[in-house]
Amino acid sequence: MRSMSLSSAIDEIKHMNVAELQARYVEVFGERTRSRHRQFLIKRIAWRLQAQLEGDLSARARRRAMELADDADLRVRAPAVPDSSEATEEDISVHARFSPGPDDRLPMPGSTITRQYKGKTLLVRVLQRGFEYEGEVYKSLSAVAKAVTGSHWNGFHFFNVNPAAKNGAQS
Repeated sequence: MRSMSLSSAIDEIKHMNVAELQARYVEVFGERTRSRHRQFLIKRIAWRLQAQLEGDLSARARRRAMELADDADLRVRAPAVPDSSEATEEDISVHARFSPGPDDRLPMPGSTITRQYKGKTLLVRVLQRGFEYEGEVYKSLSAVAKAVTGSHWNGFHFFNVNPAAKNGAQS
């Protein structure tokens, strides 16, 4: 009879939404939970219901668990950062900005990318770091395309920049 009531209780909680599970958690544990993870709540509530219906750990098992936990080296806080005077070469890391090389899909700096759009010829000059369009500098071709159209575009698609065609292949 007990196992039937446990299995029906578990089936019942499996069909609850997160808000209902949180309320059931309060009923079962007597405290609120911050968790909104549905599967975690189901497992915790099912465990507690089983412990209530079939009995919790024995006093001997609880004592042994406490002994094991007492013997364990538990880290309470993060390890201290070594003093730089004591640091070895392996401890030292170098922080530098990543500076990627030029994008091989683009023409060389100084080149001009042209496109016809709504009866107007768009001229975009490729710079060392960015693109110039109508006297303004943009970080990417996508930013230029957005300035022109007012909506987001992939700059390579909008300006029909095709690296395969640049290398002599046909698309």
